[in-house]
Amino acid sequence: MTMVVDAHHHFWDPTLRDYYWMSSELDPIRRPFGPQDLKPLLAESGVDKTIVVQTLPSLAETREFLSTAETTDFVAGVVGWVDLTDPSVAAVLASLRAGPGGKHLVGVRHQVHDEPDEQWLLKKEVQRGIEAVGVAGLVYDLLVRTRELPAALEVVRRLPQVRFVIDHIGKPRIASGPVDEEWEHAMAPFGECANVTCKLSGMVTEASWFAWTPGDLEPYVRRALGWFGPQRCMFGSDWPVCLMAAPYARVVDALRFAIRGLDPAARDAVFGGNASRVYGLPVES
Repeated sequence: MTMVVDAHHHFWDPTLRDYYWMSSELDPIRRPFGPQDLKPLLAESGVDKTIVVQTLPSLAETREFLSTAETTDFVAGVVGWVDLTDPSVAAVLASLRAGPGGKHLVGVRHQVHDEPDEQWLLKKEVQRGIEAVGVAGLVYDLLVRTRELPAALEVVRRLPQVRFVIDHIGKPRIASGPVDEEWEHAMAPFGECANVTCKLSGMVTEASWFAWTPGDLEPYVRRALGWFGPQRCMFGSDWPVCLMAAPYARVVDALRFAIRGLDPAARDAVFGGNASRVYGLPVES
């Protein structure tokens, strides 16, 4: 059986760093979360390995995550951060990979949806940086909302040699109902791009935090599967952000419900095989 991989979670410590995006409504999760908090949740839900994802534009955080991966048996990969506009980004990536835990660096991400310019991804220096990520054999994670999806589409078309992953299913407005037409129109063309995979993550916090049901997520998962197929979709919990709307086990169970109609091989792909392949994780039986 394919190992189960949570392809998207975080660690953080607000006592040590200021997380600019952590607004007052997130006060319930404004505390340290580390490997010791996540490990029992993984065991409860049958998750074998994880990928920890950056939370800040910080090389220091990326280095810490790589060191954590080196000493944490369940962390198989790190999606870190580098300054894509830095002309020496290739050297920075090489330095990260040569440092402690560097073999665990599998991807790079930037909080694009926090940039004032909705076309930030189309800047020459940014595209040069993303191209360097691809040359290094790493994945580029797209953290975007509907506003930034057109620019993201242009980038993935310009750089077909780079592997891209869309985080959080492109952040549709699930709380507004079973259809987000603007998101649907912007997301559908990515299905034609063979270099793009979609993370079925971050959905519970785009739904109504205190009233969502697995059935609210299912129409969005169904659309993603229709565009990308089960071979280009992967599970991510977005823990501990998800705790604003659901405990870890409920997030896992909600996706299992949403893909219950797939055959066993396809379900295994979504829950681990695709993450292992796209991010180049070690294969375990």
